[in-house]
Amino acid sequence: MSPTKNLFPKLHNAMWPGLVGKGDGPGQEPPISLERMLDLTAAAEVDGQKFEGIDYFLFLPHTNPQAGNDEIKSIADLIARKGFNVGSLVAPVWPGTVGDSAMGDDVAREKFLNAVKMACRIAGIFNKHGVRKYGVIRIDSAEFGVNKWRENAKANTTRIAETFREAAKIAADHGERLAAEGEICWAGMHSWKDMLDLLEAVGMPKTLGFQADLAHTYLYLLGYNAPEHALLKSGHSEAEFWAAYEQMTDKLRPWTIDFHVAQNDGQVHGAGAHDKTGKHCPADDPNGKLDIARCAGYWLKDAAARGIKHICWDGCMFPNAMLEKTSTWNAILKAMMNVREKHGWNTTN
Repeated sequence: MSPTKNLFPKLHNAMWPGLVGKGDGPGQEPPISLERMLDLTAAAEVDGQKFEGIDYFLFLPHTNPQAGNDEIKSIADLIARKGFNVGSLVAPVWPGTVGDSAMGDDVAREKFLNAVKMACRIAGIFNKHGVRKYGVIRIDSAEFGVNKWRENAKANTTRIAETFREAAKIAADHGERLAAEGEICWAGMHSWKDMLDLLEAVGMPKTLGFQADLAHTYLYLLGYNAPEHALLKSGHSEAEFWAAYEQMTDKLRPWTIDFHVAQNDGQVHGAGAHDKTGKHCPADDPNGKLDIARCAGYWLKDAAARGIKHICWDGCMFPNAMLEKTSTWNAILKAMMNVREKHGWNTTN
């Protein structure tokens, strides 16, 4: 395959697969350092094309979100030396990091908002440095699972929306946009319908939108954590799949301002403190259920008009041995090149 002719979207790799689900607990693998993740990303190359940037999780051990300006600038220097731009940043909104549940009490909400403030501060340093020129700040409800949310679904969605509105005001003051990650493990965001209801309840589309991930939104179709919102039944035909996919993306695409390329085998997976969610698979996994390029096209229609300038691969909870293989990253890069070749563009306007 020859290198894509389209300049956009820029092709990014995520740094958090070196962190999510990793740790020193029983059965856990150790985290992979930021510099090692950068080196693995830099080593990937397909037909002369390389990754052009990274998306970045703002928490230890990659980053202390409370680090001083000079330390953050040194991280920006490191990323730039490796040949990358920074795109979207993940705010440390979860309990155990800086934040806490967006549907929690006032103390929890303040922690959540403080995490967003920290992310905006670091974004500003990266922007001023020049290593970051586009991208959003990613958040979620920081409430694992849906059982607590179900105790009073309407009130809890209202509470999350109130927290998100306050977070969006903070982001707007810093010239940033927030993208809420659609994933079945986040309460109030665990189905396509609940996600849409939450976005509409926040009602700030210029500042707070949706972050779509191919692996996670596939489970939206199946209604994994919300059977009442399933758009597909077991044993569905290919025609039924694409009809359902179009129905889902037509609802969520207008809100989508950040996009993850991924593969999924229809299963769920969890590691460490991370609750079960869509199982990310290698791009070339024979058990993968998704036609990556075709699915991406549904999300990327009119993407430039929504301010999207890059796409990112997400391979959360891959084993370390898989992450250490150059072939893993080359297969990912090739899949992303195919997405850009089929659905990319050449202007930012």
